[in-house]
Amino acid sequence: MVKLIPYLKEAKALPGCRLQVLFEDGVNGIIDLNSWKQKPVFKFWEEEENFSSFKITTNKKIEWNEEIDMDPDAFYLKLVNKTFEEYARDKQLLRHSH
Repeated sequence: MVKLIPYLKEAKALPGCRLQVLFEDGVNGIIDLNSWKQKPVFKFWEEEENFSSFKITTNKKIEWNEEIDMDPDAFYLKLVNKTFEEYARDKQLLRHSH
């Protein structure tokens, strides 16, 4: 059986550069991105309204602007407390971005 990481279904910005996320299979939780603000490209998030201005793209990534987007697969793995290898073993099929 092929194991695909479920698509991100919903995301909501929370104070302190945190995201409440929900995946198609029901896995959900809070992802803290506050430590990322130290990197120059993420200075954009210093204003809470900028952090809240993301969208979920058609290929299910989270995008804030042309310079900042994230693939939520790492969020999912963090929530289920598994590494990529532990989750997929030899059954992972990568999706192609379009």
